[in-house]
Amino acid sequence: MVGLLLTQREVKEIEYLIKRELDEILLDLGDERIDIIVKKSMVERYKDLFSLFKRVASPKECMNYIIKDNKYLDEKI
Repeated sequence: MVGLLLTQREVKEIEYLIKRELDEILLDLGDERIDIIVKKSMVERYKDLFSLFKRVASPKECMNYIIKDNKYLDEKI
């Protein structure tokens, strides 16, 4: 376990950076030109980033980034 002491400004900056990355991944998941294998790794990255995001964002803010019905979450390659 690693601890990290952050100021409120740093928390807001981290929140902003993670939100931008999550938005980018969501946008790319909708692109049909991207191969399914690449999308699988994007979903794994999304899960990791969302896990970090939950630590710094409010529950209301987290609700905006929950993937509800995405075929890439449960498919097997």
